[in-house]
Amino acid sequence: MNAPLCISTAPRSPRCNARPTLPAALLLAVALGLAGCAVGPDYQPRTAEAPADFASWHGGAAELAPPPPSATAQAATAAISWAAFQDATLAELQARALAANLDVQTAILRLAQSRSQRKATAAAQAPQLNLDGSAVRQRPSEDGTTARTIDVLRPVNRNQLIEELSEPFNLFQAGFDASWELDLWGRVRRSIEAADADLAGSQATLAQVRLSIEAEIARRYFELRAAQRQIELARADIAAAAETLELVKVRADGGLTTDLDVARQAAQLADLRARLPQSLAQEAQAMNQITLLAGEGPGALNTMLAARPAGMATAQLPDLSLGLPSEVALRRPDVQRAQAQLHAATASIGVAVADLYPRITIGAGFGYESTTGSKFGEWGSRQWQIGPTLQLPIFDAGRRRSVVTLRQLQQQEAAVAYQQTVLKAWQEIDDALSAYAAERLRNRELGLREKNSRNAYELARVRYDNGLTDFLVPLDAQRNLIQAQREQADSNARLATDLVAITKALAATGG
Repeated sequence: MNAPLCISTAPRSPRCNARPTLPAALLLAVALGLAGCAVGPDYQPRTAEAPADFASWHGGAAELAPPPPSATAQAATAAISWAAFQDATLAELQARALAANLDVQTAILRLAQSRSQRKATAAAQAPQLNLDGSAVRQRPSEDGTTARTIDVLRPVNRNQLIEELSEPFNLFQAGFDASWELDLWGRVRRSIEAADADLAGSQATLAQVRLSIEAEIARRYFELRAAQRQIELARADIAAAAETLELVKVRADGGLTTDLDVARQAAQLADLRARLPQSLAQEAQAMNQITLLAGEGPGALNTMLAARPAGMATAQLPDLSLGLPSEVALRRPDVQRAQAQLHAATASIGVAVADLYPRITIGAGFGYESTTGSKFGEWGSRQWQIGPTLQLPIFDAGRRRSVVTLRQLQQQEAAVAYQQTVLKAWQEIDDALSAYAAERLRNRELGLREKNSRNAYELARVRYDNGLTDFLVPLDAQRNLIQAQREQADSNARLATDLVAITKALAATGG
């Protein structure tokens, strides 16, 4: 419950019969002296207790742990961006998605809402000014308060007075009133602080959505290119296997080999052809997913996506052997959003604490009132009032203090959420670095395997053509080469998607 005390420098009126407890000047001086304070805790930006680098905090095998960052580690970190993929088609797709994706548009609208909310909150710091006016015709009741007053006075001409006072009349009013709440305890300032933090959180959310869309486009894009590479390999292998089958048939007709060799080569050709439809389906699915992310209808990007570029050599991918400083995790949008939410929760405590203290509002008003239109606006029809109003909370059954406790618990929850977000960020970065390091090792060995398999196949073909071995040897060598090529292509795609994961984990979208 609030017990408003009316303290005014204006003459006492029937609506303000409380005795002033302080002179207005003294009250105003005290209020202005307190106007600089703000109750509640001041927010201190959290500095997570991070290790110096990811090499000192790594889960898993030591072979996958990045080394401590060298003097050029910052340059290596800066090299991690979408530009590192050197793919103009990917860059165009990401730009289209950022412009048309519905999730991005939703995040932009929420950011605009946060800005409007901040403006509305900040408006409470300024004086509020209202202008009003009216022109009405009214008739008092013959049995209302006027009649009761006359009955108390008991005049001899009672009926005549009531009749005259009950006659309809015009009432013209116009004026303005102004009010300004002295922010003694920083309630408005803490509200603006919380609104600023909410705005920062919305900006971080938008950055997170943009980053997620860019990463998803990149991941789907490399899945598409991997499927197209598998289709290319499958068709080349089918053509080679068909040519080999014709040669084997000719040799079988000439009695240089048996029908068993023909059957084996035919089975190999059928196996290669059976693999092709699956890769074609993967290509179509990846195209549709990219098109959806870009905000386009099915088939709208087929021409752009059908032309597969020459491909990115694995040697172009950044080498993270220089190490990464762990502080890069703190620039992630989700960490910044958690920091902003903690800031807003801390400021909200001050708002709740300020509600425990009195509020003083300085009000003033000026206007004209007249029952005669010809006299409306004359100096004699003026009316005014000015003075402070004190609102003092006395009893509310503990509601305000419960709100303070609630805000404190919410602040503690936000602090826990921030720490959890930071830990999750470090874990995601470490996972991405480990996967990238492991795939680089695997990719290097698969490259050697493909080279050796190709050499083995060529030697086997030469020996078979010279009649030094049977057809089973070159056939097995061909199968090994095909498998090595497929695994190498798969590893190249995995290496690219692992770099996408690192780029997302580090929030390194620039280029």
